[in-house]
Amino acid sequence: MSTGNKQKRVLLVMSSVDEMGISGKHTGTWFTELAAPYYILTEAGYEVVLASPDGGEAPIDWLSMKAPFTTEYTQRFLKDEVALHAAKETRKLRNINYNTFDAVFIPGGYGLLWDLAHDSHLIKLIQDFYTSNRPIAMVCHAPAILRDVKLPSGEYLVKGVNLTGFKNDEDTEIELLKHLLFSLEDELKGRGAKYQSKANWEPNVVIDGPLMTGQSPASAPPLAQALAERLKA
Repeated sequence: MSTGNKQKRVLLVMSSVDEMGISGKHTGTWFTELAAPYYILTEAGYEVVLASPDGGEAPIDWLSMKAPFTTEYTQRFLKDEVALHAAKETRKLRNINYNTFDAVFIPGGYGLLWDLAHDSHLIKLIQDFYTSNRPIAMVCHAPAILRDVKLPSGEYLVKGVNLTGFKNDEDTEIELLKHLLFSLEDELKGRGAKYQSKANWEPNVVIDGPLMTGQSPASAPPLAQALAERLKA
C-alpha cells in the first residue's frame, strides 16, 4: 500500500430518539442495521465513525435485541467492548466536518422519523454528498429522511430516482403504521420517487447513482457489502 492512500471513512448516523411520539412505544436504531454495516465496513478496511444528533449513547430498539431479530452481527456486537463503546459515545452530528468522510450509512429504526427526518444538518449533508457523488446508504426507515431533501435546483432529490425502504405492508404487519409520524412509502412516492419493493422482509437493495437503499433489516448486510465494494474504487 502506498503512503499516499489514506483510510476511507464512513459516517454512520444513528437516531437519538427512543420513543415513538405519544404512543410511548420504545424505539431506537434497529440493532442488526447498526451491527452489520459496522463489521462489514470495518473488516473491508474502512474507518466507521458513529454519530447522532444528541451525541453520547444512541438508543437501540429493545425488540431488535431479542430473537428472532438477532443476527450473527448483533451477537458479536454485544461481546465487543470497542463496538459497544462506540454506540455509547457517539459523536455529536453537528460538530462533525462531514467533508472528511467518503460515504454515509444510515441504519433504520422508527426513532429517526422524529429527529433525523427533519435534521437540517443531516439534510444538508445528504444534499452535499449527492451532488458530489459520494455514496449515501440508507436502510429500512432511513430513506424517510429523503422526504424533505432538495437539490440546489429546488427539485426534490428523490424525483425520478429508483429507491426502496420499509413498506407500508411491513409496518402494518407489525401493527405500527398507525403510530408513525408519516409513511415513508407514501411520502417518497408523493415526491416522485420510483419506489420499488419486494415481498415483506426479503432482502432488497436498490442503487441509483450515489443513492443506495435497502428495504428492511435483511437488506442491511447486502447494502453494506455494496457500499464496501463501491468504496474500493
